[in-house]
Amino acid sequence: MRWCVPFPMFAADHLLPMARAAEANGFDSIAVPDSVFFPERVSADYPYSADGGRFWPPETPFVDPFVAMPAMAAVTERIEFTTNVVKLPIRDPLLVAKQLASIAVLSGERVSLGVGLSWIPEEFAWTHTEMRTRGRRCDEMIDILRLVCGGGGPRFVEYHGAHYDFDRLMISPAPERAVPIIVGGLSEPGLRRAARAADGWISVQNSTAEITQAIADLDRYRAEYGRSDMPFSLNVLAIDAFDLDGYRRLADLGVTEIQAVPWYFYGGDPEDLSVRIDSLARFADTVIARW
Repeated sequence: MRWCVPFPMFAADHLLPMARAAEANGFDSIAVPDSVFFPERVSADYPYSADGGRFWPPETPFVDPFVAMPAMAAVTERIEFTTNVVKLPIRDPLLVAKQLASIAVLSGERVSLGVGLSWIPEEFAWTHTEMRTRGRRCDEMIDILRLVCGGGGPRFVEYHGAHYDFDRLMISPAPERAVPIIVGGLSEPGLRRAARAADGWISVQNSTAEITQAIADLDRYRAEYGRSDMPFSLNVLAIDAFDLDGYRRLADLGVTEIQAVPWYFYGGDPEDLSVRIDSLARFADTVIARW
């Protein structure tokens, strides 16, 4: 089992000391979120709350993941980094490919990319992208990222799709090993995208029952696409699993990486940096070491 610690909405000055502490205490990876801006008003409901409202205030910090990951990589040696998740279709694919390739090389190839679509119409309108085609464009963007960051170092690539089209070009530096791409989402299109085109699936905060159903769906779709025998990671955060028994149930489902937020487990102010750092050590002693 691999252990992942998410850094959701962390103050910027918490990222580096927390990254060092996570590595020192045996965690395998760090997951960072993505939010470009906070629209004062949104014209759609947030899909992960009961009332459709956002649960974070406008000033909540979201350090850009393409800045946060290399900064944390610079003060660590082993721990890996991923995104949960980058809102891929509000961005330009070649610019993402350039950033991802550079981060992969600078970090010693310790990065993967978790991708999703975004639910906010204003994000598409104000970044001059189209929400209606977000799924199809995301599929093409994954193809482009595979071309540039698929391993083997820099090489000429070209792409001619319905939404993105370019002739032969080279992005350098580029990683020697392929950057894993993992897909988030519980919808059928998201799960099918993960099964068809990704190296794995990453959850948001879900119940074990929801994760169980998602894994069953993924298994079925991967068989449909002829990909059942290919490696596939499952990185999950279960809101009802907090101890070894709960984590073993996830492992029995085929989960390969478990996210834990231990600063909520042991008391103290979960926003306090010292509480967060101490909780990583306690989790390492009581869970990781015993596992």
